[in-house]
Amino acid sequence: MSLSEFNLIERYFTARGVRREDVALGVGDDCALLRVPAGMELAVSIDALVEGHHYPAGTDAAAVGHKALAVGLSDLAAMGAEPAWATLALSLPEADEGWLQGFADGLFALADRFRVQLVGGDTVRGPRVISLQLHGFVPQGMALRRDGATVGDLIYVTGTPGDAGLGLELALGRYSASDADARYLRERLDRPEPRVMVGLQLRGIASAAIDISDGLAADLGHILARSGVGARLELAQLPYSSALQRLLPDALERWHYALGSGDDYELCFTVPPERCAAVEQLCAALDCGCQCIGRIEAAPGLRLYRPDGTLLENSPHGFDHFG
Repeated sequence: MSLSEFNLIERYFTARGVRREDVALGVGDDCALLRVPAGMELAVSIDALVEGHHYPAGTDAAAVGHKALAVGLSDLAAMGAEPAWATLALSLPEADEGWLQGFADGLFALADRFRVQLVGGDTVRGPRVISLQLHGFVPQGMALRRDGATVGDLIYVTGTPGDAGLGLELALGRYSASDADARYLRERLDRPEPRVMVGLQLRGIASAAIDISDGLAADLGHILARSGVGARLELAQLPYSSALQRLLPDALERWHYALGSGDDYELCFTVPPERCAAVEQLCAALDCGCQCIGRIEAAPGLRLYRPDGTLLENSPHGFDHFG
């Protein structure tokens, strides 16, 4: 017998995960009842993942569950917000119990790590689409925003951008790699690590921040536009994983992936010069690492400089659903 909508919710979602004291009423009623702590602002983000667009068809269900939550956690990280609650809207072509079990396992494994409670949602029949809304707390006036960069600030990025984009190329059969490199790059695509702890530690240090979902160049461009500034980025300072360097010996290709491919969910942030010692100390302590890659300038636009000091033309534009 196939599962009903309500049996599906009860079996895979109602009784799973952490229970937070700030949730007065969670899954099972028309609305959740939630308590925002005194002195906190509520940060809210929502993302939709469409099979075949945001992840390849046939991706392991546990990885889909992980990624569905990770992309929202990455948004909270970029704001310096502490994760708290999630709501889930799930569209499925059928009630596939094996897929649902894997999806729920991946989702709740990550939710438990960051003390996120699922407090509500909806399920419908249709194409496979996962929409997750994330809620988090940030002390009043302490949120990291896109509009705070000023001339002279240094630009940093965590991790090694470009890995997820190359992982997608491998999944689509456009590149081949050793088993170890293929596993690493596919893991970077399927199971991104949200930099939540980095975002929390950047409160009071970074002047602006954004997560890299559509490509480093495009997302840094959002900071520049909102802050009314420009930037000089040094291509020689871009960080790369060993796997990406082995697959892409050509520097131009490496720049393309590091700047233009999405789905990395790293953080790009700006720091005033007087706070650089604090951020360098933070970078040294991070498992993911971080690297200074440029400087904020007054002239609008993003300028990419090669190692020889010449300007790179035709810079990558990043991902655009309607581009």
